[in-house]
Amino acid sequence: MARTAGSEGGKTEAAIREAAVALIARFGYEAMSMRRLAAEVGVQAAALYRYFPTKEDLLFELMREHMQLLMASWLAARPVSADPPERLAAFVGHHIRFHVARRHATHVSNMELRSLSRDRLTQVLRLRTGYEKELRAILRQGAENGDFLVEDAGLAAMAIIQMITGVIVWFRPDERLSVGEVEDTYLAMTLRLVGAAPSREQPHVRSFDEVRTR
Repeated sequence: MARTAGSEGGKTEAAIREAAVALIARFGYEAMSMRRLAAEVGVQAAALYRYFPTKEDLLFELMREHMQLLMASWLAARPVSADPPERLAAFVGHHIRFHVARRHATHVSNMELRSLSRDRLTQVLRLRTGYEKELRAILRQGAENGDFLVEDAGLAAMAIIQMITGVIVWFRPDERLSVGEVEDTYLAMTLRLVGAAPSREQPHVRSFDEVRTR
């Protein structure tokens, strides 16, 4: 059933963005028509073009906003004075929580890069690179300090981000694991990947057999 958006422009635009993310995540960018989006929001199709002149404009804004929010959220949360293992733990936990809370937006951001024009793709990839630099810096400092065994920080960063972003594919909050338990498990795997053992403060990470028998 279509939702009726508020009369204020800001509320309407927010409703358009929210509905577009859900529809693209479910059906794909190519299959989502502006007419279908308008029906979902509860406005005339022509009204959409006052906010987003083209369908690609809408997709680009959704993907750019996702990356900008991710970076801003991390910069606000990162423990700047902590040592590399603590900063890595903070990065992994923040990344997982952010993306689990924005499952549809993450799916769109990851799967629809192919739908952007070259210039817009470059802009989104530049934002991604800026975010990934944060992780690479943590890994490089950890390697220099002897906390990590990392030969290629760039490659390790890509592997870690792929792994922890992949949580959204399978995680459901009402199933066997909580977000906190997922964070603990993925942090332990990340630490092993970079050649660092979990600290004594790290909570016990249960084996698969322990989880399965809950």
